[in-house]
Amino acid sequence: MKMPQHGRAWDEVRADMIARGDGDAAWRDGRTAVYVFNAGEDISRIQHEAYGLYMAENGLGPLAFPSLAQMEKDVIAMGLDLLHGPDGATGTMTSGGTDSITMAMKTARDHARANGRPREGTNIVLPQSAHLAFDKAAHLMDIEVRRVPLKTDGSYEADPAAMGEAVDAATIMMVGSAPNFPHGIIDPIEALGEVAAGRNVWLHVDACVGGYFAPFARMNGVPVPPFDFEVEQVHSMSADLHKYGYCAKGASTVLFRSEELYQYMPFDMAGWSGAPMKTPTLAGTRPGGAISAAWAVMNTLGIDGYRAKQGLVCQTRERIEAGVKRLGFDVLGNPLLGLVAFRHPDHHAFALYGEIYRRGWFTSVTKEPPSLHLMLSPKHADVVDAYLADLEAGLAAVAGGVDGPKVDARYS
Repeated sequence: MKMPQHGRAWDEVRADMIARGDGDAAWRDGRTAVYVFNAGEDISRIQHEAYGLYMAENGLGPLAFPSLAQMEKDVIAMGLDLLHGPDGATGTMTSGGTDSITMAMKTARDHARANGRPREGTNIVLPQSAHLAFDKAAHLMDIEVRRVPLKTDGSYEADPAAMGEAVDAATIMMVGSAPNFPHGIIDPIEALGEVAAGRNVWLHVDACVGGYFAPFARMNGVPVPPFDFEVEQVHSMSADLHKYGYCAKGASTVLFRSEELYQYMPFDMAGWSGAPMKTPTLAGTRPGGAISAAWAVMNTLGIDGYRAKQGLVCQTRERIEAGVKRLGFDVLGNPLLGLVAFRHPDHHAFALYGEIYRRGWFTSVTKEPPSLHLMLSPKHADVVDAYLADLEAGLAAVAGGVDGPKVDARYS
């Protein structure tokens, strides 16, 4: 496409944009269970309006836009309050989970260097189920990644003892997830904390999915184990606002136990021809709308609103679990929040995914073991029965036709 010589009317361009979306995943009607967190039209409207109010403002300039700076401080304070941040805990907003994880790793690396760890040959130790954003950040910083197999008891949890064995003098970080993305399982953070404390290693909790879900689930009576700053060895956390915080993309938080740890994160430079500049994250310019929309949604929903939405998601996951078990699927581990993965003992997940996709559902799959994967939103409460009916039809189609390879029973 070349830029047109003469511009078109906005009404025409807008209609063109809407038409281009006809082939996209149908998330508004609940038939998508990945990428989008649909909390309803009321929240969507707040996202749009609040984002627009500060769309031109730039989070790079706190002196120019003290309103944005204060909203960011408020968002961080609310997050730390939910996640048991101790006195002196701090953090900042980022563009998303990968950004938050990258900045936590950079901070841990620089903290390790300042405390005598080697500059070369450093590594991080994480479970096999940890998000690939750690690998991406490690690639940028030339850090070795040591992925450790999960427990063999069918829990799909990290194995603290095995991870401890992988730690050495060059390890700058251990990682646990709350929950992990592939299976929706919260790792045993307390046990990881004990191992990390014994080896004097930084522990990061990736709560990009669960950070703004698990606290409200716990308030609703879900037996969520300790996973945040109440575990004393947790140095840092990543928690996404644009996932189960239901805020506009891209908005995440990276949080630290203390200001002393946080000081290793910002980039600060005066040695060039321009004005001195200090930036807390990889980004320079930061869209004001992402900050203002997060502040607006959090203040509009409040604790009661989040409890209601997360309660609905948990109920929906329980309905899904009951339905897929009735169809002969096995649910992986014991998911507590909004993610669930399940596999059939007789039919390959990828073949089943093809059938459900042909019936208009855009969901996801997990590779280890091959499983169907759902990341549920409040909207999915309206479509559980339709999904299960199509899954049953897809199962019948696979059973009666050409199937993929049978799932190896040794997977657990």
